[in-house]
Amino acid sequence: MKNIIVVLTFFLSINLISQNNLTMQNNSIHQFKVEALSGGEIDFSDFKGKKILIVNTASKCGYTPQYEGLEALYSSNKDNLVIVGFPANNFGAQEPGSNDEISAFCEQNYGVSFPMAAKVSVKGEDMAPVFAWLTSKSQNGVMDVNVKWNFTKFILDENGGLVASFESKVKPQSDEILEALTR
Repeated sequence: MKNIIVVLTFFLSINLISQNNLTMQNNSIHQFKVEALSGGEIDFSDFKGKKILIVNTASKCGYTPQYEGLEALYSSNKDNLVIVGFPANNFGAQEPGSNDEISAFCEQNYGVSFPMAAKVSVKGEDMAPVFAWLTSKSQNGVMDVNVKWNFTKFILDENGGLVASFESKVKPQSDEILEALTR
């Protein structure tokens, strides 16, 4: 009888550990892989141990010059920060181009060297799964976020947990973002 109890306790413990690991993984951006702008894949698990700043972008927006600040922030913090841009055409049709056109625009006009995902939808019924996770407390475990416009920013910690979000008007090198990156 003692042996049966020991075996049952063992299997219950393993099950609880597995469920806990699954819950922790689901509360991490590291579970996602997305198509890259220039082909291939961006695997967020590759960024474990680094802060991540995710931003939905557009080439024909009043906030488009923020690419310059994003690139400067990325260039000066590559060892501990990765920025991932997600082009989206959800607001005012301000990202009408193809992935190739967007890539050329970003490189030629702003020298973007940080990872860029393929064009996605960041709201609505066709919302990309990574943005469904970023914007829903029931999925990310932290907060609900309404993406209101292009250049909304999300900061994630080294474990892939959501830390903060910022509206479009908050510039990449603002005190608010720099402070959130040091938490």
